[in-house]
Amino acid sequence: MEIINLKDDYIKLGQALKAANLVQSGVDAKFVIQDGLVKVNGKVEIQRGKKLYDGDIVEFEGNQIKITG
Repeated sequence: MEIINLKDDYIKLGQALKAANLVQSGVDAKFVIQDGLVKVNGKVEIQRGKKLYDGDIVEFEGNQIKITG
């Protein structure tokens, strides 16, 4: 599980995928999110700008990202 420590109050979903090196670019993040391939806290999320906060869990292609504050 990848852990992302927040520097601000939140991080956007697309940024989190890039920070965890699960996608190469923001464009790649946009497509995988729009295609319904990403889950946030167990539910499919299609908003690239979805704000993630402390405790949120992101899942993509068998990988998990935990957001910590």
